[in-house]
Amino acid sequence: MTPASPPPAGPDLILHHYPMSPFAEKARLMLGFKGLAWRSVHIPSVMPKPDVVALTGGYRRTPILQIGADIWCDTALIATVLEHRQPEPPLFPDPIKGVARIVAQWADSALFWASMGHNLGPRGAAALFANQPPEAAQAFAADRGAMSAGMTRVRPGDAASAYRGYLRRLAHMLHEQDFLLGPAPCIADFSAYHPLWFSRRLVPAMAGILDATPAVLRWMDRMEALGHGKAQRFSSTEAIAVAAAAQPAPLGDEHFQDDHGIALGSRVTVAAESFGTETTEGILRAATRTHYTLEREDGRAGRLHVHFPRIGYVLREVRA
Repeated sequence: MTPASPPPAGPDLILHHYPMSPFAEKARLMLGFKGLAWRSVHIPSVMPKPDVVALTGGYRRTPILQIGADIWCDTALIATVLEHRQPEPPLFPDPIKGVARIVAQWADSALFWASMGHNLGPRGAAALFANQPPEAAQAFAADRGAMSAGMTRVRPGDAASAYRGYLRRLAHMLHEQDFLLGPAPCIADFSAYHPLWFSRRLVPAMAGILDATPAVLRWMDRMEALGHGKAQRFSSTEAIAVAAAAQPAPLGDEHFQDDHGIALGSRVTVAAESFGTETTEGILRAATRTHYTLEREDGRAGRLHVHFPRIGYVLREVRA
């Protein structure tokens, strides 16, 4: 492999994302909440994504966070990385840490899919792609259809009913307080915000569903005001050069939690349980209480550690 030229100076946090991704908006807003500087790499919204796959080995969901030769997948894990990087203000305040994670998991799953079922029904999809050529909408639909193969998709009317119910629950949580679990935002707020942001900012034709919960709209204004931090545009080529010039950070001494009978050093795959189930294959270097770490080699990006949360992901050993 040809030695890479030194990467340009700048923040070491690199977010690979695209503007209309709701989960990317969650990550961008968490970066703003933490007041962090970061490099912004815009990636395609649909496959192929050769530069993303060069870093992840197969995983293609958006966003991913890169720090040198370490690649962090899924916003649930990215939130933990940002918390370690900048503990204040906290995403996981001690008194409400458990309930905040539970609400966040509900919001990233049940609330998200109800919202998307409503947002991307025929009227919403037509509005989202109104100023783009027909093939753009067709490519997006085909891509997301492939990502959701095997999933049970809720019909738009049923999704709207669930979405309305969830919005009322959020409004109840905001009674006499500015954020979902108290006077300051936590991970629950960021997880609940991004699917609603998609309704309000990306498909305003579908945003009328929010009007019945004015407390939620006022909360959304407070969340939006947090901003995105200090972003610096960066290219995929530059990001791959950063990885190639780096080595993965030393792994901590967290306890090995063996729930599968798979030894460290085994060749394994990791994939999401549902939606975007492309596998990443590598050598299992860590299986802590919270995440898996796979080591892999790429011809352009060099030696990498790719990290996945345990919850929501499937670990399998590769048999010879």
